[in-house]
Amino acid sequence: MLESIALLLLCQLLGELIVVALQWPIPGPVVGMLILFCGLIIRGNIPEPLAQTANGLLGQLSLLFVPAGVGVMTHLTLLGNQWLPLSLSLVISTLLTIAVTGLIMQRLTGKEVSEKKSCSSSEGDA
Repeated sequence: MLESIALLLLCQLLGELIVVALQWPIPGPVVGMLILFCGLIIRGNIPEPLAQTANGLLGQLSLLFVPAGVGVMTHLTLLGNQWLPLSLSLVISTLLTIAVTGLIMQRLTGKEVSEKKSCSSSEGDA
């Protein structure tokens, strides 16, 4: 288990070093996770001790949301004063994310929906 935690922390450290060295605008742990993912792909499987450690950490994941909840409670009056811009940004960003995800999925699967294709296929069936 200690080796698995060390491996996870090493990947995070490498990610941080890469982000700082290249001045990328993304979090170091994300790059570290990509490093770990690439390593696991090259290896071909997940070692059992690493899987057990990761599952143990995932079991405690809800604890990571406690500081965010405390932050929300601490700044509740500020959030109450700014409810309209926050609500609008949440709704707009959610709708934009759904639209972009749908377009990307259409491109990746090669299924483009168009008026022409649906009309021509229904005319051919008749």
